[in-house]
Amino acid sequence: MRQKKLMLLGGLRYLLPVIEAAHKLGIYVITVDYIPTNIAHQYSDEYHNVSIVDKDAVLKLAQELHIDGIMSFAVDPGVMTAAYVQEQMHLPAFGPYDSVCILQNKDRFRQFLTQNGFKVPKAKGYDSVEEAMNEVAWMPWPCIIKPTDSAGSKGVTRVDTLDQLRPALEWAMENSISGRIIVEEFIEKEGCSSDTDCFSVEGKLKFVSFSAQRFDTDAPNPYTPSAYSWPSTFTKAQEQELTSEIQRLLTLLQMQTSIYNVETRVGTNGVPYIMEVSPRGGGNRLAEMLRFATGIDLIGNAVRGAVGLPVDDVEQLPYNGCWAEIILHTEQSGTFRELRIEKEAYQESVVQTDLWVKRGDHVEGFNGANDAIGTLVMRFNSQQDLEQALATQQDWLKIVLA
Repeated sequence: MRQKKLMLLGGLRYLLPVIEAAHKLGIYVITVDYIPTNIAHQYSDEYHNVSIVDKDAVLKLAQELHIDGIMSFAVDPGVMTAAYVQEQMHLPAFGPYDSVCILQNKDRFRQFLTQNGFKVPKAKGYDSVEEAMNEVAWMPWPCIIKPTDSAGSKGVTRVDTLDQLRPALEWAMENSISGRIIVEEFIEKEGCSSDTDCFSVEGKLKFVSFSAQRFDTDAPNPYTPSAYSWPSTFTKAQEQELTSEIQRLLTLLQMQTSIYNVETRVGTNGVPYIMEVSPRGGGNRLAEMLRFATGIDLIGNAVRGAVGLPVDDVEQLPYNGCWAEIILHTEQSGTFRELRIEKEAYQESVVQTDLWVKRGDHVEGFNGANDAIGTLVMRFNSQQDLEQALATQQDWLKIVLA
């Protein structure tokens, strides 16, 4: 039987466990992007220098290579391209291409949610800064300004006053691939927001998770997640409502078999909101964290689904303890010297340290997800111990710069 071929769009380190999973299944892996030095290309079987947002160029390459499946794991810009190639080549698909485009475009997604009776923040998309500036009368304060098509918190700003609006719009436009931005009502959250992964098989949610997403308010970009923990701060009733609404969304869009990165939050008004749903694994090793916490291998099953192999061992299991992932970062630029954990009890809670820099490397202040320098995986016996550790990070977790 011919060896199956999987095309992965992008080359970030988050693709490494995907490549490993594919190789364990005997699948030939092709990575594609326009940055030959990206780390994933060192581990794939074949690399091609093609922009992942050029869907016709990727399609042409995929046809030439006779691939069996395509994914854009943890790489938001390639998701629509992957769906386009799936549809054009009749490959195993996340769902209809147009449905994926709705999920991937922030203003189309908000419109779809509104039209179908979901609870949704007020929002409107714009093609230019001036167009947005001419419509300030409707804007709720505070609001969030974003590109409609970027990930990793790039170009995102909270705006509280009119004088902050234009610079925020310009920054969002600068970070938009398509040249389109969105102004959105800022939903003040109750507890922590959630950013984590889910999985559907033939359109049915088989695995749902909710996390507690945390932020470093002292970082240059305070809207870049700095830690995650499981379980979430939501109530059981709120999680059940969100699960039901996510399933309703997937059904309306006729989605099929896929991993999803799902962002949700509960407002101070007690209302649960679906903020984003993307048919890809999340960055920041979220699926790996869920494997630590539950034993469920979402990555391996995403690979199997992408090339048409059976997906039959995805199920809802409880968390084995309380888990946290700290995104290692610095608040200022400098030269990395060392990582220190200065409390023995927390040293014992560390399950894995994944450090991406070495002594003498230059590191940047935490402006976005790409400025992370590693992750710390930790397990605690109680939620109280977890909360205490995360609340006192600055006392025991030291990233020393020269």
